[in-house]
Amino acid sequence: MIYSFLRERRTFSFISLLLLSVMAAADLREELNCSICLSIYTDPVSLLCGHNFCQGCIGKVLDTQEGSVGYSCPECRAEYQERPALQRNRALGNIAERFLATHPEQDGTGIFCTYCVHSPVLAAKSCLQCETSMCNVHLTAHNQSVEHILTEPTISFNNRKCSVHNELLKYYCCEDGACICASCCLAGEHRGHRVELLNEASEKKKEKLRNVLEKLSPERLEMERGAQRLLERKREVAEKAAGETERITALFRDIRKQIKTLEKRLLSDISRHKEELSLQLWDLMEQLDIQKDELSRKICHIMELCNMADPLTVLQERESDGVAFCGAEGGDNEDRDRDYIKTPAVEDLNVGLISETLLTSLTGIVTGIKERIYGQEATDLILNINTAGNHVSVLGNKKTASYSHIGQCYPEGPERFQKPQILSTRSFNSGQHYWEVECNESGQWGVGVAYPSIDSKGGHSLIGENNKSWCLIRWKNNKYSVRHDRKKIDLPHIPSSRRIRISLDYEAGRLSFYELSEPIRHLYTFTASFTEPLHAAFWLRLDSVRIIS
Repeated sequence: MIYSFLRERRTFSFISLLLLSVMAAADLREELNCSICLSIYTDPVSLLCGHNFCQGCIGKVLDTQEGSVGYSCPECRAEYQERPALQRNRALGNIAERFLATHPEQDGTGIFCTYCVHSPVLAAKSCLQCETSMCNVHLTAHNQSVEHILTEPTISFNNRKCSVHNELLKYYCCEDGACICASCCLAGEHRGHRVELLNEASEKKKEKLRNVLEKLSPERLEMERGAQRLLERKREVAEKAAGETERITALFRDIRKQIKTLEKRLLSDISRHKEELSLQLWDLMEQLDIQKDELSRKICHIMELCNMADPLTVLQERESDGVAFCGAEGGDNEDRDRDYIKTPAVEDLNVGLISETLLTSLTGIVTGIKERIYGQEATDLILNINTAGNHVSVLGNKKTASYSHIGQCYPEGPERFQKPQILSTRSFNSGQHYWEVECNESGQWGVGVAYPSIDSKGGHSLIGENNKSWCLIRWKNNKYSVRHDRKKIDLPHIPSSRRIRISLDYEAGRLSFYELSEPIRHLYTFTASFTEPLHAAFWLRLDSVRIIS
């Protein structure tokens, strides 16, 4: 009895140690798992924040962050302005290798042989009849009868038995879609139903799944391509944003430089003008001082004469030197002397000229900025009357066209449109340009560009209805749409202004429309590879269009 007790105690202690060992191994395995792939580290590397990842896993994550605002750690979201350097963690790599050597991963089962109590060994098979798992050694001594069904190692034996009869599930009920045992077939609720062996039913389902897989695989491939396109688009947006940031930064740097130069020039002009006026005032002040001293001397001399008691002396003085100042007794002489001592007129600081210079210079800076943003303004843009449709009336300045109910009886020509539309005389084959138009609030109109080779006759000669023209249209229902090659795109924006700016960047292949409201609204941008010169194009329907550039 004592021997039996000691043996049971040793077995219990061994099992306890075994459980502790398994728990410790599980904890260590959890610590050695990469948080991205959830597997044991492979070539582990560290970020500056201290978190570790497989070199391949973190490399893929950083690749997806390429071209964005910055990089971040997948674990703690620590941000880095530049792609972080990956420091190889040799110590962690050695620990992971030793752990794998002593705890090999076999299909991720982690199920041990039921009979190998003293030294746990991974199971090779499980018997559903005995509800045990066995290694290769114990498997050779296991019962080989048909009732003992062997499967891959598992610990879930209950879900492989019928919950009603506690028998192994061997059949599949096709009508109810359930796995059943033999008793369910013979006497249970599935009696009389069409049933199949599990293997046969499984193969049929696998065949269906393969068919589904064949359909899903192309979809997944297309999704991967879509994700790749989105990634490329994201990089394009990031590159474009970086380019625009650099362009705007340079533009504002130049604006600040121009404004600083203008400020220095105006302040210098004010200072120079002030010095010039100060010198004039200083000269006048000196002249007044001289006149004041002369006048003071005369006053003193007159006061001396007034204080003299000898009449003869006073009278004799009047007859000689004192005539000039004694003449002050007359009224006319009094007015003359008052005019003489008036402060001379001095030119004032020309504030109006300074303001005009400031306004003109700022206007020049703004004009330069507009040219850098929109290109050169097409100020010489006029309408080509030789292209005008018979119901298009062109005014004398050739910058205004309106719809006419009465035909204009234009002479026929190869350029003349049948439709109520017209082109400009000038064409654009390079550079950046913009022009602005004003339209009525009622009716319908279209503005855009067209190649000179556009058809002037036929159903598809209307601008936007062919591949040789691009057009923004305003409809009667107060809505915008854009057209090219007979494809129409409705715009959600409701017009609020009568003025439109058309901006063309020929080399970049961009044609943009802006509504000159407050604030300015971007309506739409066409992108294309232009192959011919482009003319401004106008389409009218009970409306008029005026070029205001």
